[in-house]
Amino acid sequence: MSRPVPNPGILDIAPYTPGKSPVPEAGRKMFKLSANETPFGPSPKAIEVYKQAAAHLEDYPEGTSRVLREAIGRAFGLDPDRIICGAGSDEILNLLAHTYLGRGDEAISTKHAFLVYPIATKANGAISVVAPETNFTADVDAILRLVSARTKLVWLANPNNPTGTYLPFDEVKRLRAGLPPNVLLVLDAAYSDYVSRNDYELGIELVATSDNTVMTHTFSKIHGLAALRVGWMFGPASIVDAVNRIRGPFNVSTPAMLAAVAAIEDTAHQQMSKIHTDKWRSWLTEEVTKLGLTVTPSVANFILIHFPLEKGKTSADADAFLTKRGLVLRALNNYGLPHALRMTIGTEEANRLVLEGLREFMARK
Repeated sequence: MSRPVPNPGILDIAPYTPGKSPVPEAGRKMFKLSANETPFGPSPKAIEVYKQAAAHLEDYPEGTSRVLREAIGRAFGLDPDRIICGAGSDEILNLLAHTYLGRGDEAISTKHAFLVYPIATKANGAISVVAPETNFTADVDAILRLVSARTKLVWLANPNNPTGTYLPFDEVKRLRAGLPPNVLLVLDAAYSDYVSRNDYELGIELVATSDNTVMTHTFSKIHGLAALRVGWMFGPASIVDAVNRIRGPFNVSTPAMLAAVAAIEDTAHQQMSKIHTDKWRSWLTEEVTKLGLTVTPSVANFILIHFPLEKGKTSADADAFLTKRGLVLRALNNYGLPHALRMTIGTEEANRLVLEGLREFMARK
């Protein structure tokens, strides 16, 4: 039977698998801690603006997301003309790959990097090259050793998902300095709003002072607008111009755009979420470690918990045990971390219940 055939390599791509959603059960409260969603939801101001936008759903959005680009520019002190908005930062990552990668090119990411990177790379016929990490952290020297004449792009999530680790700004600058000028460095700063380290910078300075670096960000995390799919990129004028040539003209809906403006302007809501995350991330790391489990130090809104290989004590066993109690964490087999679970920082109630569940799990004979 004759039928359309996908381009070479497409069927070799493992599809992205999101964190599982809990299945509600009568009489049991469920806590979804598998997708790094904020437990507080979006700013009430964003919700109100979103509702108001429903009165004009017959109108196309403004095609360049101008009001949102201007709001981002005010929040970060950036030129709005050097900002692109998209349907989540995922769309922008794919646009960058489509713009700068072709058949036979190479793009480098790290061993436990965000799964969208190899997908976007391979979807454009390019080769995904994986650099080893050190202590679940990106290793600049390991990345630079893999650069070849075919390298066109380097993906770097900083902080990284799913490990929660980060590179200090000096190391990011060292990476940029070690790359050829024709190689695009993509800094994915989706979790930057949660970082409280003096040696961290989300990438704006590098973008502002180079012609070969971009920084992407999202409204899905601290702003709580994951359902609306809003992301953005800050980049050199030449890269913004190139990506805009293939970007869909109405890729951000009006309700999403206006809600994002209200969200980024509600700094009190953001600060409340950050303070909560700082407190409970530290508490969980300390208390889970006391149970004899290893926790990778995280600067994001989640922690990575490592489990023993002993039968009955594995991450799969823990996942099943916690899920039965309505506590849904993220298994990481598709990230090459079969012995770990990632836990999103939740409400105080959820955090305490997970610790209680882990304590019971580890105490089992």
